[in-house]
Amino acid sequence: MSNYFFEVLRPGINTTFQDKGRFHMQHLGVTPGGCMDLDAFLIANALVENSPNEGVLEFAYQGPLLKLIKGKTKIAITGNVLFQIIKPDQDILKGECNRTYTLDEGDQVNILATQESVYGYMALEGGFDLKPFCKSVSILSRAQIGPNEGKKIKISDQIKIKVNRKNKKIFLCEIEKKNKKIIRVLKGSQFDYFSKESQKDFFTKEYKISNLTDRMGMRLEGTHIKNIVSTNIRSEGITKGAIQVPADGQPIVLLTDHPTIGGYPKIANVTSVDYNQLIQKIPGKKISFELIKLHEAEQLYKEHLNSISKIIKNITEIN
Repeated sequence: MSNYFFEVLRPGINTTFQDKGRFHMQHLGVTPGGCMDLDAFLIANALVENSPNEGVLEFAYQGPLLKLIKGKTKIAITGNVLFQIIKPDQDILKGECNRTYTLDEGDQVNILATQESVYGYMALEGGFDLKPFCKSVSILSRAQIGPNEGKKIKISDQIKIKVNRKNKKIFLCEIEKKNKKIIRVLKGSQFDYFSKESQKDFFTKEYKISNLTDRMGMRLEGTHIKNIVSTNIRSEGITKGAIQVPADGQPIVLLTDHPTIGGYPKIANVTSVDYNQLIQKIPGKKISFELIKLHEAEQLYKEHLNSISKIIKNITEIN
């Protein structure tokens, strides 16, 4: 166990350790979970030269205030995040996302807020010193699974880091900001349960993201979707991005910490290529849906993965 660690002076909102997730356990009732925004997660690890599945800190809206009590390290923060690095002499450095910073003993990282987005990430060189559960360090807080007893980070926690800083090289990458309003989807397995008029409304009307949104799901507000067959089905397996429609006719998008089974009919499923865009939208934002074919979704996702690989490949060292 490492002797290098941060102390949590403020936990922030929903701050947890996450990696790509915990797979092959859904038949046991354990959802894969993992990071909400895979792109930001991968870029954070790449900036500090970690493996692509090293655990990071994920936070929502407001991040933590951390003080490096012992050791030296290098960090990267990704997303659209406002943060500061506070030196022991109280000199304050305004942080920039998508680049690395070196930290010395006594330095503080103050992650103030995400900006017009929900999730941000902090990775550090060598990673956090965490004990994996079933090959993952992702925290599933509702089930209390994962490191930190499966709980969110709290004040006065000690966050241990694996290794002392190896070098002071600083890296930077350029990321084009996107703000897509249209979310592309595939037909859901019960698409035909809904009236033709409602099917048309679903793809032509706007929906507002409600305040009832978290890592498990996103409730939408908008035109009532009419079910003409049954508002309940026999429970069946659920996938990330499935859009269920309960009896009130208001869609619910199931997100990363979704239940493993569900009994509401599904009108559509968010494509992988647009999932990260969706989960970064704050409550009150309006979205609309576009139906595409499976082969289109597959091609779009391949192109998206290539674009992320290109961003990571083009990370540059700066003086």
